[in-house]
Amino acid sequence: MTSPKPIPLEEQIILQGSSTDRFSRSKILFGEYYQKIANARVLILGTGGVGGFVLDALYRTGISHITIVDKDCFEVSNQNRQIGSERIGEPKVRVLEQLYEGVKGIEATLDEELIEVLGLNKPIIDFDYVVDAIDDIDAKVLVAQACKNLPYGRHISSMGSGKKINPLNIRVGNIWITHGDKFARKFRAYLKKAGFDGNFKVVFSSERAHCSLLGSFEAVTASFGLQIASEIIQDIIIRENRCLPQQQPQLEI
Repeated sequence: MTSPKPIPLEEQIILQGSSTDRFSRSKILFGEYYQKIANARVLILGTGGVGGFVLDALYRTGISHITIVDKDCFEVSNQNRQIGSERIGEPKVRVLEQLYEGVKGIEATLDEELIEVLGLNKPIIDFDYVVDAIDDIDAKVLVAQACKNLPYGRHISSMGSGKKINPLNIRVGNIWITHGDKFARKFRAYLKKAGFDGNFKVVFSSERAHCSLLGSFEAVTASFGLQIASEIIQDIIIRENRCLPQQQPQLEI
């Protein structure tokens, strides 16, 4: 991937000394690509242990056009891994709207009706990236079908982040080549049954499960979310770089 064009040193000094711009460090890192990143429109479906950290990373990077969808309220058992889970009994999207000013929350179940409302089944959708951080496989299939025609990398789906303890086993690839992830294998079976023949990016772990029940560890679930956020930022830079005029090579004399 082409690295961002660096900001001139004098501008970096000004940014580093500024206490009024909370995105100054992002601007220094991403340089000429920062504005494209800031203008990206992201839909996050599911705001639990994975989706919450996708939201946090993208929001802190500077993306302000974020819509989140979740039907659940926070429970005591969420407190080992989910941002905002101290607010037990409150709807997740309402809590996160308060924590992340400007984020739009939709408290609803992901079904065909909501797919229609969000416009995911339209030829041109209102989002640059769709993040599927849902646990329900039937809902994940609906999202995959609706986003089938999106360019590869603009629909990213989280696989099984529970029961794992080592984030170094996290991998990124397309849905058809995952390995060691029982959730992904089950998801593929549902996709095939639905007649789905598309392709999309997934984040998964090849680590074996360490328990049979629903155990989870924030170091892994959060890392799934952070990896998804990184994939989005990298994809924006790659796509933007392809649109930039290429400099002609200089001949040595």
